[in-house]
Amino acid sequence: MKKLNNLKILFSIALVFALASCDKGFVDLNKDPAALLTLDPGFLFSNAEISTPTGGWEQDQTITQQFVNAYNLGATTGFNFNTNNDNYNGDKWGAYGTTLRNLEQIIANTKNDPTRNNLYQMARIWKSYNYMLIVDTYGYAPYSEAEQAYLKNILYPKFDKDADIYASLYTEIKAAIAGLNPTGDRVTADIFFGPLAVGPQVTAWKKMGWSLLLRLGMRYSKVDAAKAQSIASEAFTSNSLMSSNSDDVIITYNGVNNFNNRLNAGPRATNPYYYYMAEPFVTQLKSTNDPRAKYIIGKYANPNAILTTNPDTVLANQIGFPIGYDQNSIKNKSDFQGTASSGSGFKYSQLNYNVYGSSLAPTFLITYAETQLLLAEAAFRGWIPGGLAAATTYYNTGIRASMDEMGSYPGGSAIPDANYQSYIRQTSVSLLTGNELQKINTQYWIASLSSGAEDWANLRRSGYPVLPKNPTVAPLPGDGYIHRMAYPINIRNTNADAYNAAVAAMGGDDLTERVFWDK
Repeated sequence: MKKLNNLKILFSIALVFALASCDKGFVDLNKDPAALLTLDPGFLFSNAEISTPTGGWEQDQTITQQFVNAYNLGATTGFNFNTNNDNYNGDKWGAYGTTLRNLEQIIANTKNDPTRNNLYQMARIWKSYNYMLIVDTYGYAPYSEAEQAYLKNILYPKFDKDADIYASLYTEIKAAIAGLNPTGDRVTADIFFGPLAVGPQVTAWKKMGWSLLLRLGMRYSKVDAAKAQSIASEAFTSNSLMSSNSDDVIITYNGVNNFNNRLNAGPRATNPYYYYMAEPFVTQLKSTNDPRAKYIIGKYANPNAILTTNPDTVLANQIGFPIGYDQNSIKNKSDFQGTASSGSGFKYSQLNYNVYGSSLAPTFLITYAETQLLLAEAAFRGWIPGGLAAATTYYNTGIRASMDEMGSYPGGSAIPDANYQSYIRQTSVSLLTGNELQKINTQYWIASLSSGAEDWANLRRSGYPVLPKNPTVAPLPGDGYIHRMAYPINIRNTNADAYNAAVAAMGGDDLTERVFWDK
């Protein structure tokens, strides 16, 4: 029996070795040699840049009364801004998808990797840009615990106070700027400045960061003027703000695989005759004989044939669609312009779809023009040196930069100097004839037309231009103006506790609640 047991033991040992021998190389054998085991975080970065929300004409630019869907057809109309319409409410919240998820992943993976330091710092700056979009649109928002489901298993992030997020962004942007290294890694996947050598790329990102910080600082102008002055002065004395249009942060499109301008996709795709430029904006362009107008607006004999016909761009012929009217009530207005000469729609100005409304039109996110106009206001307020003389120089330079942007559009070109000089010398435009803050911020309104979120934020911050009440389903209390978007419906259901706590702290989830800097 003992001999038999010994044989069993020997057999078992032999079997173990045999199995071990058979298993040798088994794991390697079953690996797919073509499988992607690691992902360069640079690719995540370009995806985060491209996926950054760029808004839609029926959102911010409708609130700022530059654009309108004239057809009151329920969920598709600018007349139906409300707290239960995610066609509008959800756009900026979309940054919590691909954009911020990718950025948080990059930051986690590169934080302690000196070979990817510049990528790490750039991701921090672009993350800050996106959180400004979210705070400016909604107020309180997930921040300190956001996008941590994969990294820290936080599935239901709390909403941080909007003022606290801004304070953190100030620190984050400054630290990221300081951390950029002109002799470090070049981020080739960067769609904004990737083609540059590492030194110029880092310089461009430093300029972007300081210009974004100036924008952040100016947001405090109504709620904390001392802080606004401090941050504006800090950005100014950095000597690293954007210094030409070549520093602009732009998404460009080539049409390959439908890589087209997302902002213009809506009005170009379905029933273009619904969509018109709003009366306040067209009136502003006409009253100052603005040479940018021919590239921005035009009238079509057939408002639905925008892709096959050229518009009339003569400025004297342009008429904006009146605020507060729809496709039925407009017909009873005493100065109704009439129905279209052919097809459907009305005789009112639309986007110039060959230029500003093109599918290949660039999207401007942070610009030299905007930066100069912010400096103009800071100088006029005495927050940076130079007073009115410096403010006038910054103001005129900002207008010039905005006019030069027209050359970046398909079918467009920079405005000739003679037209520019004639424009800025008008009493209604010149900063030397009074109404300085109104003029500076009205020019900002024009210059940031394609960047609707910034357009709307600066209008709320500055109070200019002064506009009629926003038309909505029910009259809005207070000043009758939309001051924020309601949170998306799915957030109320999927993260109810955090949502309810934020709404209680803010005083509601209405269109008339205000983010902290909008007082």
